[in-house]
Amino acid sequence: MSDGLERLAALLSEQGGLLASLLVGAGARAGTNGASPAQLALGGPRAAARAAEYELLLEAIYEGYLLHYGTPRVLQPPEADLGLLAGDQLYALGLARLVALGDLLAVAELADVITLTALAHGAGREDLAAAIWSAGARAVGWGPSETHRRAKALARAGEPAALAEMSAAAARDRG
Repeated sequence: MSDGLERLAALLSEQGGLLASLLVGAGARAGTNGASPAQLALGGPRAAARAAEYELLLEAIYEGYLLHYGTPRVLQPPEADLGLLAGDQLYALGLARLVALGDLLAVAELADVITLTALAHGAGREDLAAAIWSAGARAVGWGPSETHRRAKALARAGEPAALAEMSAAAARDRG
């Protein structure tokens, strides 16, 4: 499991309350692997100076997303409604930390990710939602490209070409 996820679990435990009550044990989290959007964003120059903070806040936002649409990695709510509430709290936690860093561009990008993935899931387009996360993480780490801006417009409009354009934005040279 990434350092960011471990720090997120520790932060939630320290804060107590609802989110702390939903934490899974460290043993259950140990099997979590794969590149999260946080790992993708951390490779870019925009996040490099404050990598640990970006990793934590991105992991919080992504965990919030997973509570809404996937399999969460650090929280295990006993019912769906509680999972949605916990997900909303994690969205807010991550975005508030990002605002505190003063990175309004990243706030806007991640707000778009949250909105556009909700639209994609509503349309049954999990493939598009995954591409939106990848392109959004890339935009947080490197800044948005014109391809990314076009892709977001296509996704908002429900256009079939959104997936190809979003995938192109995510794959854009990161160097």
